[in-house]
Amino acid sequence: MKSLLDVPAPAKLNLFLHITGRRPDGYHLLQSAFMLIDWCDTLHFEKRSGGAISREDLNVTLPAQDLITRAAHLLQQHTGCTEGVHIAVEKQIPAQAGMGGGSSDAATCLLALNRLWRLNLNLSALEKLGLQLGADVPFFLRGRNAWVEGVGERITPIDLPAARFWVVKPPEGIETSRIFADPALQRDTIAATMSVFAAGAYDFGHNDLQPVAQALCPGVGQALQVLASAGMKAKMTGSGSAVFAHCMDSTTKVSVPDHFLARLCSNLEAHPLLGWASSDS
Repeated sequence: MKSLLDVPAPAKLNLFLHITGRRPDGYHLLQSAFMLIDWCDTLHFEKRSGGAISREDLNVTLPAQDLITRAAHLLQQHTGCTEGVHIAVEKQIPAQAGMGGGSSDAATCLLALNRLWRLNLNLSALEKLGLQLGADVPFFLRGRNAWVEGVGERITPIDLPAARFWVVKPPEGIETSRIFADPALQRDTIAATMSVFAAGAYDFGHNDLQPVAQALCPGVGQALQVLASAGMKAKMTGSGSAVFAHCMDSTTKVSVPDHFLARLCSNLEAHPLLGWASSDS
């Protein structure tokens, strides 16, 4: 095998995000439900000899040491692999959106190179590497919609009914660290249970980061209003700045200001690369 082309990296939405406390080391304790959607980046991998790792940005310029490049180097160093790769990237998931685009790209890179380089690492080994790249990477590696707790390390698969969602992203982004450092952030939401969530998954809960994000980024409020004007109840995903709403009628249209992105998305039952790494120990 010399190449893997058109390899998807799907985005996620946080159906809710509650901050339930804070550990002595400063890490926030959270509860959330992560849902995969069909808004995807696409990566292309060409195996090269000599161990060199290169990246080509096909439509959006990425930082020199983005999570894709870091994932490739980390996997190579961990395994002692002498193969190289050229990675071409088509970005569609917006940055600083709370949709996990960078983490999803890193997970797809680990899964693809594990196959292309014939490394045969199991899922547990890949997750340990992924955690060094970002807290959300193990979720994308596992490939199932999930109930997430702790600091993001406790991941329980969940089933969600098929549904569609309008996602709106303002042009501005938000740095996650600014939100978590803000003294106005609510950090004491009462813990929920999966059974209560399951009774009304798409109407459940709120996003504790949203009020702070709205204060830092006026575009979040504008995006929420766009969906409210279309008759939908919206909330922010992750640390923003994208917002979303469950769309009961797929004919519903939204009108967004200039430079905003809007897309009608379907949720995914599973990651397209589910099964690319063995779950065997």
